[in-house]
Amino acid sequence: MLRDRYGRSIEYLRLSATDRCDLRCSYCIPKGFKGFQEPQHWLTFDEIERLVAAFARLGTRRLRLTGGEPLLRRNLAELAGRLSSLPGIDDLSLSTNATRLAHHAGELRAAGVSRINVSLDSLDRACMQQITGRDSLGMILDGIMAGKAAGFDPIKINMVALRGVNEHQIDAMVAFCIEHQFVLRLIEAMPMGASGRDTSWLDLGPIERHLRRHFGLIHQPAKLGGGPARYLATPDGRTSVGFITPMSQHFCADCNRVRLSVDGTLYLCLGQEDKVDMRPLLRGGASDAELEQAIRAAIELKPEKHEFREQPGKIIRFMSQTGG
Repeated sequence: MLRDRYGRSIEYLRLSATDRCDLRCSYCIPKGFKGFQEPQHWLTFDEIERLVAAFARLGTRRLRLTGGEPLLRRNLAELAGRLSSLPGIDDLSLSTNATRLAHHAGELRAAGVSRINVSLDSLDRACMQQITGRDSLGMILDGIMAGKAAGFDPIKINMVALRGVNEHQIDAMVAFCIEHQFVLRLIEAMPMGASGRDTSWLDLGPIERHLRRHFGLIHQPAKLGGGPARYLATPDGRTSVGFITPMSQHFCADCNRVRLSVDGTLYLCLGQEDKVDMRPLLRGGASDAELEQAIRAAIELKPEKHEFREQPGKIIRFMSQTGG
């Protein structure tokens, strides 16, 4: 098992299939941005498979395909099938905005993706157009329902809580997720890049207390997946509401993950600049043993915590460059 210098077990890799996206969410990608990685800099499927296999030999068990929007990467189901077949990978999941999921849900499920997280910040069409820069709500809802029909379980809905934008729509999202037995996760926006710093994050503490009263939610001690969310459950136990609070109540002491960008950069923390470029090793003839040693050395660089509150302007890169 990989352990960092603070004793944390690192058993979760988030892998960006692309830094490109067909939406322009206000807290993620700046308007007009065109500086995406060129395809020749992307890791190939063979390179990704080889690197993930090295992580798996070192104890990584959870793998999530992210972006950008991962379904913009051609033949993603092929990659998913190759990765789900690797010895040691017990859990393969996908983060998506679901605009293309209706066309790919079945093949992804057949390839071994078991769970999906879908970004959905509002059930109001105009609000979603404001946030995403596109009339996207219908496509996303179609994708979510296609995912449900394909058998993904659980389906988690990620809602970034934005002060003055969608905070008044949280109750409606909770009711929607209860109706369809989706797991809702409310997320505090982080100051990643200029777009993230321009976003007014919303403290989820008061929201949690309100939802406890309004929906009768109760504490749920069991974790759902490998993420940092704290969960409440409906009284009948059929669904849950999670709270991801990097700003008001960080969870760095329990961090179990690293992120690999589409160009092979291994980021050790969302809120720090510590990183290692793995692509030169993959393209320079490194042996499997050398890859494993490089991964171990990288994990030693993982910082103790982010500094989003202390230094909100520190991280220039935005979320889709890092990888979900």
